[in-house]
Amino acid sequence: MIYWATTIAGKYPADPKVENGYNHRMYYVLTKDFKIFSKTKQLYDKGFNVIDATIVPEGKRFIMFLKDETRTPPQKNIKIAFSKKLTKKYSNASNPITGNYWAEGPTVLRMHGAWIVYFDKYRDHKYGAVQSSDLKNWIDISDKISLPAGIRHGTIFKISKEELKPLLNL
Repeated sequence: MIYWATTIAGKYPADPKVENGYNHRMYYVLTKDFKIFSKTKQLYDKGFNVIDATIVPEGKRFIMFLKDETRTPPQKNIKIAFSKKLTKKYSNASNPITGNYWAEGPTVLRMHGAWIVYFDKYRDHKYGAVQSSDLKNWIDISDKISLPAGIRHGTIFKISKEELKPLLNL
């Protein structure tokens, strides 16, 4: 599955003065070989401007971490939605899991029984992170992470020391 956010001009109402006419929704295609692709279908539309989704499996469900891109009233935060199917029927978005700053580009890591969501605090030009053991109660751990200066959206993932060694020699 390949998924992305885009605006289809005129499909959803948007205030052109504050959003430049953008009103994103999430879409997807399926492929087995990256040569032949399914028709594009809508993945997530709950009536608000949404971008930067990251989907991870958890047991028999899928968790979508997404950015609510609503400008008025301002949201600009990360929320969560759940589904039993990868490609459809995601729940309404949760309350924000990030704080009083503009956050985007979530990437997720599960470590030692905790969910850690890293994201770009893009107005502050730095990365932040929140952590939860139950996907409901979140604490800000931004002061406990260390990432290279100047990075923007990215992906964080776990690898072993053995996997890292050859990469360091590139």
